[in-house]
Amino acid sequence: MYLGAFFAFMSQTFTMKITCFILLCLLFSCSESVEKNCFVYRKEQLYGKYEEPVPYTVEQILNEKPGYLDIVNLKKYRSFKNDSTEAHNYDQEYSEIMKKRETYFKVFYEKFSDQFWYTAQQQVGNALYALARNNLGYWLLKIENDQPSAYFLGLSFSHYYFNKIQQQPIIDGEYLQAEGSLVKIIKVGGLPGYDDYSAIEDGKLFRIKLSDLMKDTDKDGYNDIFEKSFGLNPNRKDTDGDGINDFEDLNPMYKSEKNKFTQLYELLLLNNGYGIENHKKMNYLFLVYKSSCDYFHQVSPEFRILLIPEDKKKQTDYVKITDITDGNISKIQKDAKDPDRFYIYESGRSSSDDYSAEYKDGRWNIQWLGGIVI
Repeated sequence: MYLGAFFAFMSQTFTMKITCFILLCLLFSCSESVEKNCFVYRKEQLYGKYEEPVPYTVEQILNEKPGYLDIVNLKKYRSFKNDSTEAHNYDQEYSEIMKKRETYFKVFYEKFSDQFWYTAQQQVGNALYALARNNLGYWLLKIENDQPSAYFLGLSFSHYYFNKIQQQPIIDGEYLQAEGSLVKIIKVGGLPGYDDYSAIEDGKLFRIKLSDLMKDTDKDGYNDIFEKSFGLNPNRKDTDGDGINDFEDLNPMYKSEKNKFTQLYELLLLNNGYGIENHKKMNYLFLVYKSSCDYFHQVSPEFRILLIPEDKKKQTDYVKITDITDGNISKIQKDAKDPDRFYIYESGRSSSDDYSAEYKDGRWNIQWLGGIVI
């Protein structure tokens, strides 16, 4: 009897030791991961080197197109050159009217505010549809019974161009369709950060079945295509489990935490806010950053953000082939001689700024060190 009790006690003790050892290993592993993902020692050059991406070929675009997209070759079509030139003149002629919301797309401006640029619209029964785009890519907008909805197409302006003047209906029975071209992004010399487009193949009709496009498995307000494109969970309304529905969450991918390094990232994020107003109503307007730093992931932002991994192997198919990042905030650079001082830089599409940051008396003192034009 006593021998059995002894062995039971020893077994329980051994189990507790193993459990503690595993927990210590996990804690050490997590700390090591945070250190690797968030910190580096200061280098002479704080800003990263920009590398121009190689444009995709037609064959690459077609090989990597999503399975739900059909592309039809048109015999008669508006070329990219004609459409972009005429559409530009159209926008110039009516620019003042557009600003006053007294345009063709007035109702969409009223429902969606300044979250989109609009291309074409069509009334089908009680529903009004419009093709639109924002910094993430192309969308189909719908207003029915005075209720607005937006459906992400999973198609990027990096590869696809939708004509601003559509000669065919954008809703054809059970399909969304849009006329346009396959394009590539080109840089304009002398204009830092400015992108332009060039057609690599004209005369395309892009078709997506509406049932595929409007599928929203978790009923959170974002279609499955949107969630899969950016790494959210299409089967769970609250991807990060923080108690806030993805549609309302300003940082839907990760739980927010409070510590001094998340505060540092939050301060720099405010510099990149571009004066966004009414952000809580801008459910489809996100700024996108590429970072694997846990402290960046844990921020409580003032506007909606999406965070994508730095490791290409962990990125979604959409992010891998699409340049949608609005900027970059670097890892935190340590000062070997001063443990309370750190260095960090932020960069956009056309500039980079370096900062020195000192944490003192519970707050950050940030000093701008200078910047460059990329």
